[in-house]
Amino acid sequence: MNIHEYQAKEILKSYGVRVQEGIVVSTPQAAVEAARELQVETGTQGWVVKAQIHAGGRGKGRTLETDQEGVKFCTTLEKVETVSKNLLGNTLVTIQTGPQGKKVNKVLIAQDVYYDGPQKPKEFYVAILLDRAKACNVIMASTEGGVDIEEVAHHHPEKIIKEWVDPHVGLQPFQARKVAFALGLDGEAFKEMTKFITTLYTAYVGSDATQFEINPCLRTSDNKILAVDGKVNIDDNALFRHAHIADMRDTSEEDPLEVEASAAGLNYVKLDGNVGCMVNGAGLAMATMDIIKLSGGKPANFLDVGGGANAQTVEAGFRIILKDPNVKAILINIFGGIVRCDRVANGVVEAYKKIGDIKVPIIVRLQGTNAEEGARVIQESGLKVTSAILLKDAAARVEEALA
Repeated sequence: MNIHEYQAKEILKSYGVRVQEGIVVSTPQAAVEAARELQVETGTQGWVVKAQIHAGGRGKGRTLETDQEGVKFCTTLEKVETVSKNLLGNTLVTIQTGPQGKKVNKVLIAQDVYYDGPQKPKEFYVAILLDRAKACNVIMASTEGGVDIEEVAHHHPEKIIKEWVDPHVGLQPFQARKVAFALGLDGEAFKEMTKFITTLYTAYVGSDATQFEINPCLRTSDNKILAVDGKVNIDDNALFRHAHIADMRDTSEEDPLEVEASAAGLNYVKLDGNVGCMVNGAGLAMATMDIIKLSGGKPANFLDVGGGANAQTVEAGFRIILKDPNVKAILINIFGGIVRCDRVANGVVEAYKKIGDIKVPIIVRLQGTNAEEGARVIQESGLKVTSAILLKDAAARVEEALA
C-alpha cells in the first residue's frame, strides 16, 4: 500500500527518525495558519509547499490549470497562500503520473531546513528495500541525493552504496557505521547518520514495509540528519497488524477499478492491453497473460478471482473488466482444483444473463474438476460464449476474436 509523504513522515517520526516538520492542509487559508504555527514552533523563516499525491517527481511537475510546480519554496505568508491556491484542486502532471496527471487534494506546509550555518547543507539518498534475490533487506545510499537516483544508478553505479542485512540477525551497529563512513561523513554528522540509519531500519521492520526511500536525506548546515522527503510502501499482507496504517489508505489516489475489485475481494491490476482475463491463481494468470501475448493481443488486466470462485466473484470480475473501454475480448481460464468447473460455468452463465448485452467475445477454458460438465453448461447455455479445452485452443479463439 502506498501512502502520502506526510503519512510516511508520521510513521518515521513515531519510531524516532528525525524528519522535516510540516502540517498537511486542504485549503489555502489553512495553509497560512499552518505556516504561522510552524514559524512559532520551529522558528523557520521560510516554508515549502508540497503537493501530496502518490507519485514522484513532484518538484519537476506542473499543474495543468495554473502551471504551478508541485514543490515550491516560499518566503512570505502571501506566497504560501498563492502557491497553495494554485495547487489545491488542480491536476499535477509529473514523470510518474503520465499526461493525465493526478488531482491535488492536500498540500504539506513544511519548514525550511536549508538554513545558513557553519557549512553548506548536503543532500544524500538513503533507502531500505527487500532484495528478493538474496532474501535479505538491503540498505542503499548515495552521495547523489535530491536527483533521479535511477539516472545515477545507470550512469554512475559506483556511487550507489549497498549493505545487505540478514533478517535473522538484524542490522548490526558496524553496518550503520559502514554506510555513514562510505558517504564521506565524519564527526557529529557521522554519528547522526549512524543513528538515522539505525532508527530508519527499526521503522522499516516494525511497520512491515517493503520500501523506505528518503530522497533527499539532508545533512543540515549544523550537522543534523533528517528526512526531507519520504516514500513508504507497506506490505498489504501485513496491514492486519497495523490498523492505524491501514486507515491511511487514500482510495482517491488509486485506479477506481482496482478499488472496486479490492472491495469485491478480487486481486486486480489494470494494464493497457485489449484482452481482459479472469483466472484463478496468480501463476495461471501469468501464463494466461503470456498466451494472450502469443495470440497477438495484449493483456488488459491481471485478475485473480482466487480458489473459491463463484457466481458472485465471476459477476464482479465481469463488470470490472467490461468497464475498461479498451477490452475487445475476454478470456476466462479456470483450473478446477478446490473450485468445481461446473460451478464456475454456471457462474459465467448467470453473470452473463445478469449483465446482459455483452458485445465483446468471451472465451472460456475450463480444466480440472468437473471440466467436461462445465464445458457442457457453457455449450448448452445458448449464449455467445466460446468454450476451449487446451491453452492453444484458447489462444486461437482469442486470435480469431481480435481479427
